[in-house]
Amino acid sequence: MSDLTVELTAPNGRKYTQPTGLFINNEWVKGKKGDKITSINPTDESEICAVHAAEAEDVDAAVAAARKAFKGEWRDMASTERGNLMYKLSALVEEHKETLATIETWDNGKPYQVALNEDLAEVAGALKYYAGYADKIHGQVIDTTPAKLAYTIREPLGVCGQIIPWNYPLAMAAWKLGPALACGNTIVLKAAEQTPLSILYFANLIKEAGFPPGVVNILNGHGRVAGAAIASHLDVDKIAFTGSTATGREIMKMAAINMKNITLETGGKSPLLVFEDADLDQAVKWAHIGIMSNMGQICTATSRILVQESVYDSFIEQFKKHMQATSTVGNPFEDATFQGPQVTKAQYERVLSYIEAGKAEGASLAAGGEPYKNANGKGFFIAPTIFTDVKDSMRIFKEEVFGPFVVISSFKTEEEAVERANNTTYGLGSAVFTQNITKAHRVARKIEAGMVWINSSNDSDFRIPFGGVKQSGIGRELGEAGLEAYTNKKAVHVNLGTVL
Repeated sequence: MSDLTVELTAPNGRKYTQPTGLFINNEWVKGKKGDKITSINPTDESEICAVHAAEAEDVDAAVAAARKAFKGEWRDMASTERGNLMYKLSALVEEHKETLATIETWDNGKPYQVALNEDLAEVAGALKYYAGYADKIHGQVIDTTPAKLAYTIREPLGVCGQIIPWNYPLAMAAWKLGPALACGNTIVLKAAEQTPLSILYFANLIKEAGFPPGVVNILNGHGRVAGAAIASHLDVDKIAFTGSTATGREIMKMAAINMKNITLETGGKSPLLVFEDADLDQAVKWAHIGIMSNMGQICTATSRILVQESVYDSFIEQFKKHMQATSTVGNPFEDATFQGPQVTKAQYERVLSYIEAGKAEGASLAAGGEPYKNANGKGFFIAPTIFTDVKDSMRIFKEEVFGPFVVISSFKTEEEAVERANNTTYGLGSAVFTQNITKAHRVARKIEAGMVWINSSNDSDFRIPFGGVKQSGIGRELGEAGLEAYTNKKAVHVNLGTVL
C-alpha cells in the first residue's frame, strides 16, 4: 500500500494521504502496465503527483469484481441496509469535507469556498437524498381480471459504467453513485484524467462506510483507453457519461456493442433571455452567476444572453460594472477569489482561440479577451470576457466555449427571442427574466431545453431532474427521475384461473 499513496501538503497547509492506485474490490492496486497520469495544479502549473492509469485489462478486473459483488451479497442485501451504508458514506463526506474541498481546489482550480460550501454540500446531500430512496423503490400490482394477478418488480440493471467529468469531479460522481447504489447496482467509475485526485480519496470513504468489496470500483485512466474499454465492455450493463457532445456520440457507438442502457449529459450553449420588463439588477447578477461561476466551466452555463433592445445598452453597462466588481481573479485558496484558473492548459488555449475567433468574425469585445496576467505570472487564468453585437452565424454564438466567456445580443420581440434561443443544436439549460409571470410560463413552454430557470440561472438542485434535449444528452439525472435510469421493470403474470 505504501507505494500506492503519497503524503502531500496542499497550498493551504492541509496535510493528507493521497491514494495513487486503482480502487478495485476495495483494494488499491497498480495498473497492469504501470503507466501514470500526472496531475497538474492549474494555479501555478506545478506537478501535484502521478497516479496509475488503467488499461483495458484493469477495466476487466474491475468489471469482474463488480459482477461478483452484484451476484453476491449486495443484490440480496436488505434495501434499508443499503440505504444505511449510503447514509454513513454521506456522513463521512461531511466529516472529510475540508480535505475533499482542498483536493478539488488544488487539482481543479475552483475557489475553495465554492468547493467546500457548494460542491461538497451537494455531494453529501445527493448521497443522503438517494439513501432515503433505497427502501422506497416499489413495483405495483396491475388489476386486470380475477383470473390474473399481475405485478411489476423494479430490479437493478447490474454492472454500471460511470464516466465523470473534470469540472465537478465529486459532485458528478455523487449524481451517478447515489441512484445506482440505491437501486442495488454495482459500479465501475472512471475519473477524468485531468482531475483524478479527489475521487481517489473518496474511495477510501466507501470502504470505511462498509460497502462490500466490488460494489464500487474507481479507476483513473485516459478516456480513449479506460473510458472506451468501459463503454464497449460486454459485461457492463449500463453506461452513464457526463462530458462533451463529441465524446458522447462515441460513447453511444461503443455502447451499441451489447445495446447498453445509456444516460448521457453532454454539451450546451444555453440561452438567457432578458425582457424589457425584467428586474434588470437581478437579471445582471443572475446572468453573471450563470456564465462566470466555476470559471465558465459548466455544461448548463447560460453563455448566450439575449436582451430586448430597449434595455440592451443598460444591461451591458450594468453587467460590465457588476463583473468588474465581482469577478475577482486569483488564487483559488484565497477567500476573496471568485474566479480561479481554467482546469488545464488545453482548456485555457481553447478559450483564447475562441476570443480570437470572436474578434475575427467582427463581434465587439466589450471586456477581457486576454490572459489574466496578475496571478504571479503563472497558471491558466483568463480575464472574464464579454462580446457584444454578436450575430447568430458567429462561432462564438453557436459553439460551446466552456470558459468565462459570454456573448450578448439584442432582440426586438418575444417571437424573435424564442426562435433565436432555439437556434442551436443544444438543449440543456435556459433562463427567462421577466416580471410578467404569464409571459414567463409561456416562453418556458416554447424553449427547447431540458431545464428552464425563471428569474434565476443555474440554481440546480439534486431533488430536481437534470438533463437535456437534442444534442445535450439522453435521460435524466437527479430527483426521483434519476432512479429510472438504474432499474428495469419486470412484469410478472400469475394465472389464477384461466384453464386451457
